[in-house]
Amino acid sequence: MIKVLIVDDSAVVRQVLTSLLDGVSGIKVIGTAADPLFAMKRMEIEWPDVIVLDIEMPRMDGVTFLKKLMNDRPTPVVICSTLTEKGGEVAMQAMSAGAVDIITKPKVNLRNFLQESKASIIDIIKAAAQSRPRIIKSLSVKSPTIAASTDSLLGSSTLKPMTKTTDRVIVIGTSTGGTQALEYLFTQLPRSAPAIVVVQHMPEHFTAAFAKRLDSICQVTVKEAAQNDRALPGLVLIAPGGKHMLLQRSGAQYQVDVKDGPLISRHRPSVDVLFRSCAQSAGSNAIGIILTGMGDDGALGMKEMHDMGALTIAQDEASCVVYGMPKEAVKLGGVDGILPLSAIPQLIMQAPTRALFKKV
Repeated sequence: MIKVLIVDDSAVVRQVLTSLLDGVSGIKVIGTAADPLFAMKRMEIEWPDVIVLDIEMPRMDGVTFLKKLMNDRPTPVVICSTLTEKGGEVAMQAMSAGAVDIITKPKVNLRNFLQESKASIIDIIKAAAQSRPRIIKSLSVKSPTIAASTDSLLGSSTLKPMTKTTDRVIVIGTSTGGTQALEYLFTQLPRSAPAIVVVQHMPEHFTAAFAKRLDSICQVTVKEAAQNDRALPGLVLIAPGGKHMLLQRSGAQYQVDVKDGPLISRHRPSVDVLFRSCAQSAGSNAIGIILTGMGDDGALGMKEMHDMGALTIAQDEASCVVYGMPKEAVKLGGVDGILPLSAIPQLIMQAPTRALFKKV
């Protein structure tokens, strides 16, 4: 049974989330609180497995409470944030401080929005319960329909992957725990890093704030991807929330195609879409990296990259917040090497080959 505590100064949010979660098998709301001080008193009685936390509250804001919690007793926290530019920026501060995921809420039609998002909210709560929150210091194919679904996005290209060149592209996929992992990786990279293209499962409107935050603290340039952006050395392109992103060839260069489409592997953007397009476009000129995350998005795409000659790497279990996506990629046989997060920046800069890794 996953014990959930809801901390939000909105009575509507507390009531709606409680009614949504109380009817779900395996989840129990053990209490609600209007602010962190009330929450701390409730937690003296019973400690939750997951905390759903608002950010802007009276007496103590959510980020301050989160930092205190992560210092005293790390507990999975899901941020409940408004769909605004300011809400996105503050939510990114919370993710950096140790929150594992985000539930979005609009300023209008709040009740209907939360009810319509029930399936997504339940998935987020369950993933958070399996996570190991931390602060990071400076298979057989389960669903053949994934390939069929992504085919319409990939299109019928007559291009073959380029033969081995000195130009490389790094593609990265991640979900729960990924915001911290990516922040760690990109702050370790110099301006001379190869081109990097990323899918991070994140709601619409939040990826821009995430990219902006990373850009402010990294030597590499980080931006939310736009249609036809070129993948260039020293540049990190992050897929916009609510859009798929594909890597395509344009002559001897790479660029991204940002487009609408159905949910793939229950996500948009989907790691499988990015990885499969990279397999077609870049072949052995690519390195695929799958990081912490819940579920199996990216496993099939990584296997295709591996089969096309790309070097494929999975984050190890010990350094993952959730060892889901890397585990499924390993099970499917598409991973050349398993590394701790701390070793991946060096790998990105060294341009290693498969010969350096024992068969996983």
